[in-house]
Amino acid sequence: MTVIDTEDDLRTGLSQLQEKDPRFVAVLEAIGEPPLRRRQDGFESLVDIIVSQQVSRASADAITARMRTNLRPYTPQGFLQFSEKTMADQGLSRPKIRTFRALSTALCDGKLELHGLRGLEDERVMAALTAVRGIGPWTAEIYLLTCLGRADIWPAGDLALQSGVQMICNLKTRPNAEETRLIASAWAPWRAVAARITWSYYAHVKQTKLPVN
Repeated sequence: MTVIDTEDDLRTGLSQLQEKDPRFVAVLEAIGEPPLRRRQDGFESLVDIIVSQQVSRASADAITARMRTNLRPYTPQGFLQFSEKTMADQGLSRPKIRTFRALSTALCDGKLELHGLRGLEDERVMAALTAVRGIGPWTAEIYLLTCLGRADIWPAGDLALQSGVQMICNLKTRPNAEETRLIASAWAPWRAVAARITWSYYAHVKQTKLPVN
């Protein structure tokens, strides 16, 4: 498996993609080099990703800041001890609270070992994460892309990604998940780099912060 750990790894993917699709040449001229978008794997990062599901970047940042300040210890064991009210006071919805309880239980029971995912193929990581109630494909894909650095991940259900593809490909309407997946198939095995470019271009056009932490 190809892993993106460094800026040089990212630049290799950028070079390959510009050869595959000349549209990326113009996009990169407009936005410059996209960020590496890597973070440490583990519980805290997965929690951050779950918080960011279906909310704005500003809302996710605010909720995460409250959680990190008010929830101690910030561990699976700690999350199982917090009351639903305590969790809700941080701005978490009931579905996300249930997801955090399911995730914490799986980690405490040994049914899921996050650091053990590092050596697994993408499909097995997806299966392990989505086996936890409340963790869907998008969350698992973002974890693979940002925490494990996998080079060929394409979170097709991401709305900002779909809008970015619409812009780059000059489409009349925003493509759905299956349509973006079909378009992105031409960008393998560097689809995670294509996602970085697409998110950055979306933020550039919309003049907003990059979506997804």
